[in-house]
Amino acid sequence: MEERKISRPKEDQTRVNKKIRAREIKLIGPEGEQLGVYMVEDAIKKAEALGLDLVEVASGSMPPVCKIMDYGRHKFEQRKKTTKKGHVATLKEVKLRPSTDEHDLEVKIRKAREFLIDGDK
Repeated sequence: MEERKISRPKEDQTRVNKKIRAREIKLIGPEGEQLGVYMVEDAIKKAEALGLDLVEVASGSMPPVCKIMDYGRHKFEQRKKTTKKGHVATLKEVKLRPSTDEHDLEVKIRKAREFLIDGDK
């Protein structure tokens, strides 16, 4: 019998609060101001005092860069950026010729109205 691998959705790899592995981090405040190098425990306490989370934003640097922010809101904004937007206006055209019959002209006028009502250009 062969084993099947169950594919799971990709989990968020962002380290938050106690999941941050480094001992020292470079801390950025909630308003974007640089606060300096802190021990992780002290930075977590500072974030909790503000009612926010400590989020690792740049793990590749030495020391890693962490920011105090609302992680739930951050995730929401990231997901919002990746979702598709609604209706995108596309260019539609209706060709008219001098020899177009009256009934065909009425059909083309009706289609042109539908395009404009739908928000197409």
